Amino acid sequence: MKQKISDFFSECGVLLRSVSPLAFALFLLSVFAMNLLANKSLDLSLDWLALDCGILVSWVAFLCMDVLTKHYGPKAATILSVFAIFVNLFACFILWLASLIPGTWGAFYDFGEEQVINSALDSTIGGTWYVLLGSTAAFIVSAVVNNFSNWGIGKLFKKHPDGFLAYACRTYLSTAVGQFCDNLVFAFLVSFFFFGWSPLQCFTCAATGMIAELLVEAVFSPIGYKICNVWKKRGVGREYFEFLSAKQG
Repeated sequence: MKQKISDFFSECGVLLRSVSPLAFALFLLSVFAMNLLANKSLDLSLDWLALDCGILVSWVAFLCMDVLTKHYGPKAATILSVFAIFVNLFACFILWLASLIPGTWGAFYDFGEEQVINSALDSTIGGTWYVLLGSTAAFIVSAVVNNFSNWGIGKLFKKHPDGFLAYACRTYLSTAVGQFCDNLVFAFLVSFFFFGWSPLQCFTCAATGMIAELLVEAVFSPIGYKICNVWKKRGVGREYFEFLSAKQG
């Protein structure tokens, strides 16, 4: 058991050295922004429809996961997703500490209501435990579902597995399922109990979020496909693949 744990952490270290820095930085930023923006709901004046502002950037996280899964595999993409969660929790901890420090936010100079402005911003920046817990749980579930369904769908394409049709199918379907799970888990863990959403709003939030994700995926999937081809051509992640080969051999 000790050896397996040691091998796993060695694999994680090699993976973190091998992953594209720009893609991983974008992934980390999107996960953090997605969870922070989940504190604000969108007022759409429709009783049956409810969304939060996290949807503005959540598509970036799913696009990154699709690219990482295609190039590195579902296990690697999930490891990176879990690492992103820990980075997000650390960032949230820093923001929480900042909310405890006495001082005045810049917004005070625009609006003047110091106590109201400071309390509101401290509460938002510091976060609330149930939003952080719900978003973390939702992202873990959706990452596992998205990454392994993406990989599984890709296995169905025996001919031209690296073609755009195969890439589009695996990303569209996995994003649909993963995003639906993400929205549904968060809606029932947080919005249902703490924001007063109805079950209908929770399901419509999950469905509309899924549709929005698919629309964005349709626009940006050619870019993700291009990135995968460039990475493969340039041998990005070679050290990680060599590590896996040596481990299996």
